[in-house]
Amino acid sequence: MSNEIVFDIETQTAAGADYSAMRVSVVGVYFYETDEYVVYEEHELNKLWPRIERADRLIGYNSKGFDVPILNNYYPGDLMRLPQLDMLEEIHRALGFRLKLDHVAQACLGVGKSGHGLQAVEWWKQGEIDKIKRYCLDDVKVTKGVYEYGLKYKALAYEDRLGGRKAIPVEFALKETQKPAINLTMPF
Repeated sequence: MSNEIVFDIETQTAAGADYSAMRVSVVGVYFYETDEYVVYEEHELNKLWPRIERADRLIGYNSKGFDVPILNNYYPGDLMRLPQLDMLEEIHRALGFRLKLDHVAQACLGVGKSGHGLQAVEWWKQGEIDKIKRYCLDDVKVTKGVYEYGLKYKALAYEDRLGGRKAIPVEFALKETQKPAINLTMPF
């Protein structure tokens, strides 16, 4: 059974140049091991760390460029050292440019994101945590769907500017050599 984790974060403020100053509002997670979706609020992140540390791999979209650096503000080790699949990184490697998750999801799944991150920031300001949680889990579901599409077809898709459907070759399969015996990132 796979012990991979698909995740996404929402933040309390809009993205700025200094990720070290950014705070998490929620983290949405899908655990393949238990087939469950869970949302963690900022004050609950200590419950997430043991599960992340046992994961075979973290899966996200722009996760190395956004989510993980912000989560590292809370984690006592270095999450960048854990095995990861950042699908945007793989798309950029294949195409030479970046695509929004919404565009890839629309082309692969026929469904896109339910909103955008700036809405989540507004909901945070208004104290509407339940809306942020729903939105974040929707993003996790879309991210999981795109991951599974790429895993199955060894390709993702997008529509080019002329409306043509284009393939993006990807290899998402977890190789045994990528699985750590144990994730030790804590500074001792």
